[in-house]
Amino acid sequence: MELCIDFGGTEIKLALIDGGSMVAAGSIPVLGSAADLAAAATCARGLLAENGRSADAAGIAVPGVVDPTTGRMRHANAKYDFLEGFDLHAWAMAEFGLAAVVENDARAALIGETSTGSAAGERDTVLVTLGTGIGTAAMIDGTPLRGRTGHAGILGGHLTVDIDGPLCPCGNLGCGEALASTRALPDAVTMTEVFTTDTHPALRERFLHVWGAVVTSLVHSYDPTVVVLSGGILRAGDAVRAPIEAHVRRHLWPSMTPPRFVVPPEPELSVARGLSVLARATTTHTATPQEEQ
Repeated sequence: MELCIDFGGTEIKLALIDGGSMVAAGSIPVLGSAADLAAAATCARGLLAENGRSADAAGIAVPGVVDPTTGRMRHANAKYDFLEGFDLHAWAMAEFGLAAVVENDARAALIGETSTGSAAGERDTVLVTLGTGIGTAAMIDGTPLRGRTGHAGILGGHLTVDIDGPLCPCGNLGCGEALASTRALPDAVTMTEVFTTDTHPALRERFLHVWGAVVTSLVHSYDPTVVVLSGGILRAGDAVRAPIEAHVRRHLWPSMTPPRFVVPPEPELSVARGLSVLARATTTHTATPQEEQ
């Protein structure tokens, strides 16, 4: 059984997964300080005790760049800057006595969706998570891209959409995330309001246009068979998916085959599923996560 911990934007989500099936789950709010580590450890131990179970390995997802060699975070957003350089492997061993795998959250979600989720069995896939930011990950021929320093595939939200656009916190100009994410909303306006009411039609169209441009660039870059669109805003269903897919089809390189677009029915499970696959591979030593897919 795997203990999965997802350090998310607003919640730290925890899950126990046994044989690919969810045994139990819980969540706690993010405090934005080192106290999150203690709270996550307490919640995890409680989850294990409540279910009378023990775990064989741990999987930890973080919203930032993970060094593929050391497993430590090379860069995190401000909320988790206390995790930069922190040894989460040692933390998991000290708190739970478990070997752990550490992965970027979007990449873990991609592995989850291509293992047992909405893109199960697919080997060429791009995942895009829309909402607070724009999270991305890519898989080519069954291998999740990580690159030399762990940055490959996960910076799709920082593709330049407008060279005269605003400065993004990442340092680039006119990023998709700077133009169409929670931080780009006017004061007192929520993403839910934009996409479930007719109060801000121009803003809705702008966001969809930017997201379409980002996804088109990702398809041009990685040539996927499937694009997984995820994130809370996808609860709006075809109101979000259909315009993005239409944009990609209109602007796709002429000789490319358009990818299939899917929306996970249970996006809240994507990261935990992926962490389970990764953690299980560290204990069995019989298959890589890619081979399991």
